[in-house]
Amino acid sequence: MRPPVSVSRPNLKMQEVNFEEVVAQIVAKDARYHQDAYFFLREALDFTQKIISKEHRGTTRHVTGQELLDGLRQYALQEFGPMSKTLLEEWGVRHSRDFGNIVFNMVEIGLLAKTDQDSHDDFQNGYDFTDAFCKPYWPAAKLKALNVPAKPQAK
Repeated sequence: MRPPVSVSRPNLKMQEVNFEEVVAQIVAKDARYHQDAYFFLREALDFTQKIISKEHRGTTRHVTGQELLDGLRQYALQEFGPMSKTLLEEWGVRHSRDFGNIVFNMVEIGLLAKTDQDSHDDFQNGYDFTDAFCKPYWPAAKLKALNVPAKPQAK
């Protein structure tokens, strides 16, 4: 069982809620994504915030959609290695826009906050999943034969 988190929702008024229970509510309403995709996104957001905090000398700030996409990619590769794409697909996440759908499902229920500048469009043209999650593990000879860069490229 995962620990409860504190969230601000109009009907919850900053009380402790069980993240797992709230995710179950989201999945009951929108079954496109497995609950583990929500847990992964939450962990990847924490990972991303730590990176940004280090870069900005301990200052915490809002994470943009593009920053989160990059953090999701880095975190997946760190945690799941060459199985990242397979595991994400198992959870229903096949495109960067799926991450956006998960984020906005969490925003809608009050688990995450957004600014006026945040939108689903931030996640539309992120990266190709094969480039982001498979290519880093392809042998150099395969990359050279295909004449493709070794690092994932943003679209």
